[in-house]
Amino acid sequence: MGHDEGGTTSSGLDRLASVNLNLLVPLLALLEERSVTRAAERVGLSQPAMSHALTRMRRLLGDELVVRQGTGVTLTPRALELIAPLRSALQQTAHIVNFPCFDPATDRRVITVAMTNSTAFVVGPRLTRLIAERAPHATLRLRTITVPTEATFTDQGVDVVLLSEGHFAPYPRERLYDDRCVVVASADTPPEASALDLLTTQPHIVVDTDRRVFPYSVLEEKGVPYRVGQLSSDFLLVPYLVARAGGVALLRYQVAAAMRALADLRIEEFPFPLPGLGIDMVWNPRLADQYFVEWLRALLFDVAVDL
Repeated sequence: MGHDEGGTTSSGLDRLASVNLNLLVPLLALLEERSVTRAAERVGLSQPAMSHALTRMRRLLGDELVVRQGTGVTLTPRALELIAPLRSALQQTAHIVNFPCFDPATDRRVITVAMTNSTAFVVGPRLTRLIAERAPHATLRLRTITVPTEATFTDQGVDVVLLSEGHFAPYPRERLYDDRCVVVASADTPPEASALDLLTTQPHIVVDTDRRVFPYSVLEEKGVPYRVGQLSSDFLLVPYLVARAGGVALLRYQVAAAMRALADLRIEEFPFPLPGLGIDMVWNPRLADQYFVEWLRALLFDVAVDL
């Protein structure tokens, strides 16, 4: 029973007796953190002990797993393949031995949320405050991204991505908060000037990117003349430059409203109909800890409740 006709164990489970399964937890930490130092801190090992564990893991799996590249490290193809099944196996093991479910009061995990820097500008402060209040031993890691890739969701230890509805994601998504495009200008522009007046008379500060800022195609379709006076590679610099140096820009309302607390900024509605620019939650498909997912989902909705 449990053997094939040749008398060998078909499942290979008997071979596990010769494997130190204690290596699997630091292995997952290393693959997700891509840093011996951070992985050691996460699992409570010294850095020399983590380095020694890495040597044993390489010998066990017959693969380098992580290799130096410039100032950082990169994962080998074999290591990338291991992340999903290893995470799933360890989470299932935790359920089998009946570890207590996620307890925010005591959990010491790293909670990783990816978003653009402008979304972080809107939600980052309240997210930081609520994590500190509700999970006081956890560490919040904000990963800022531009255009998300498949690796953003699956290879970087990200729990959830906050993604504009205009960006594609291959996984289910749920709206976190709605947003819209507005016209922003410095507070000293003529008060009687309408949004359309501002767009046609003030020099525009535009994000310097290969991707065209969508509302400008609407202005061109409507025959609205405008002049670009400045390009900026940093999205968050745009409203600050407008407030302090003049000009006009097209911006998300929530970003403009947050910036208005730091600089005197005039906000007007865009003069033509536009589709929404809502922000969605897209969860890492490899997450199996549903207690944690539901807790973080509820917390994110509390972050966005007033937006």
